[in-house]
Amino acid sequence: MANGVAEIRRGLKAGKFSSVEITQDYLARIALHNPALNCFISVTDEIALAQARQADAALARGESAALTGVPLAHKDLFCTDGVKTSCASRILDNFIAPYDATVIENFKRDGAVMLGKTNMDEFAMGSSNENSYYGCVANPWNTEYVPGGSSGGSAAAVAAGLALGASGTDTGGSIRQPAALCGITGIKPTYGRVSRYGMIAFGSSLDQGGPFARSAEDCALLLQTMSGFDPRDSTSAEQAVPDYGAALGQGIEGLKIGLPQEYFADGLDAGIGAVIENAIEELQKLGAVIVDISLPNTGLSIPTYYVVAMAECSSNLSRFDGVRFGHRCDNPTDLEDLYKRSRGEGFGAEVKRRIMIGSYALSKGYYDAYYLKAQQLRRLIKQDFQQAFDSVDLILGPTTPETAFKIGAKTDDPVSMYLQDIYTISLNLAGLPGMSLPVGFCDGLPVGMQLIGNYFNESGLLNAAHCYQQVSDWHQQIPEAFR
Repeated sequence: MANGVAEIRRGLKAGKFSSVEITQDYLARIALHNPALNCFISVTDEIALAQARQADAALARGESAALTGVPLAHKDLFCTDGVKTSCASRILDNFIAPYDATVIENFKRDGAVMLGKTNMDEFAMGSSNENSYYGCVANPWNTEYVPGGSSGGSAAAVAAGLALGASGTDTGGSIRQPAALCGITGIKPTYGRVSRYGMIAFGSSLDQGGPFARSAEDCALLLQTMSGFDPRDSTSAEQAVPDYGAALGQGIEGLKIGLPQEYFADGLDAGIGAVIENAIEELQKLGAVIVDISLPNTGLSIPTYYVVAMAECSSNLSRFDGVRFGHRCDNPTDLEDLYKRSRGEGFGAEVKRRIMIGSYALSKGYYDAYYLKAQQLRRLIKQDFQQAFDSVDLILGPTTPETAFKIGAKTDDPVSMYLQDIYTISLNLAGLPGMSLPVGFCDGLPVGMQLIGNYFNESGLLNAAHCYQQVSDWHQQIPEAFR
């Protein structure tokens, strides 16, 4: 069976198969493989088949939209009308969303079929998908290893062929890092490009939605649907969305690509470095010009991010108090007891840790020392990128410092876990677009290469990735157990 969004679209339009047939095939694969992978929290069989029947009727009338009949999955923090939206947390285990997030609305508008809601780190807090109330997701390439986080369920589902594509969110690398560890393609667009309305917030100045798929071509199709100005989101960018598909295949002759010396220093696994070097050589053969650059404040990105992100999560998660929706403790003695026990029972350990640190950073006497200082450093990190883009078109580096690690290997060392996002976090602080694409393997596990663009240059990223994927087949590799 075809395994790409673009290929399925062509087959549906040509009448080679129906959306119901394709949807039934994917639902069967989910039923067969999800017990081993745990990448879905909810499987929406009835909704999927109803949407597939509607898609087939539209196709028969010649009224197909951009994604009519294409089966996709969605990260379980996009509110979905009438469907549980849990953020992989006990505190929202019983929450049925009363409306659709804009991203979900857009996919419905364009005719996509929803297979279900995918597992994730609780409230998107994590880099391994081990922080879910519903248990860890397994990496399809080796089920003893993590798939990355927080969008690990979406990445694993696409890598294992349980969905053609999936939505995710990226607060500090949560699309790019799991895409790298699972050997697929994922893009985080410019902050404001995709509406955050109905996307349950972790860090409001950092969160951004984006797609997972096998190829850059498929990501372009999905991002086209996801993008656009939304008046319901005050952070949405009122900027025209180009035709991402039309930008593909334009070639990269003369394209200047910067290599930050900080991304290829100590801390990068030597095997990953060698794989990235091979990919750089392929880009040079295609006509790209490689330029050495420096992003001197890269080392500040981890502490800066974890002050900003934890402060914002502390504020955003204060709404989950057992009063209006979600988990409520039994028989509270008073309002304070209701708050304490509902939140204590409902939140997991990592979420509690981040709320506590964020509350401390925002508290009287510490705000200037921590949160204000972090915002000042954030400006320096952004300036590094602005200066770099004065001389280059794109920036390239590894997505992660190492390949996927074993489940449980870093659970007792949160700092080591945080360092997995060393190359991705700075983009969220600066609001820049970035993507990860597979470029090889190291010790049998996928390696991802990160491309970084200037503001609203998603087209440039997708074109460069597509050009590379025309001369390589890493994005077409499927784990043996799921072929």
